[in-house]
Amino acid sequence: MIKKEMIKKHFITCSVMLVLVIISGLSICSAKVKKTANLSTNRAINKFIFKTNVNDFSFANEALPVNDIKVDRKMKHTLLQHDYSNIQSNVLQLKAEKLFPVIEPILKLYGIPDDFKYIPLVESGLCAGISPKGAAGLWQFMPGTARTYGLKVGHGRDERMNVQKSTIAACKYIKELYGEFNSWTLAAAAYNNGEIKLQKQINRQNEDNYFRMHLNRETGAYVYNLIAMKEIISKPAKYGFKQNYCCSPALQLLAYN
Repeated sequence: MIKKEMIKKHFITCSVMLVLVIISGLSICSAKVKKTANLSTNRAINKFIFKTNVNDFSFANEALPVNDIKVDRKMKHTLLQHDYSNIQSNVLQLKAEKLFPVIEPILKLYGIPDDFKYIPLVESGLCAGISPKGAAGLWQFMPGTARTYGLKVGHGRDERMNVQKSTIAACKYIKELYGEFNSWTLAAAAYNNGEIKLQKQINRQNEDNYFRMHLNRETGAYVYNLIAMKEIISKPAKYGFKQNYCCSPALQLLAYN
């Protein structure tokens, strides 16, 4: 009797182990299929990007230089960095859907091109946190600059975190930068690097075309990142973003936190 019980228990154990092995095998197979599909999609998107004519791209209706190999290569490389496999890009899409309806009318009211709405995505990822340097809010204002353009910072109050008020302040600043440089791309670059530093580079290089200037790594990539974000957000399907992938509950939770 004891022997029969032992045989029965052994049989059950073996059966459970066999089921687990089968399930594990199916999971591995499924993961491999998914990985292969993702790799296939990545290759397709990469191939598409490399065939893209970047001369069709622009920022605030200011076009990229025509037939410039360096600009072409840099723009395509930036697009690859923002493809659908980058989960943060998916999260940013959802955040943009929430905040663009607030930002867009204010830009229009102040005569700022619509493309500037992508600055918060590049500057802060549409998060209202504080950077290690002290910049805060969607538009990443430093305290002094924020106060200059009408925001109250200090004594337990920080209007940099207010979407409407910080966007109005950003519009005032951007409009002033455009008045100084007479170029929206240079205004965007100055927003990132400061007008004094940018003006020094313009004078030193005797060049006022952003795309032909030699700037520090962050500022030199800044407008390219804005254009790439504009492409990805406005044409998600074109760059491999799938609606059911972008809008999963997990990503929605991330987007609205």
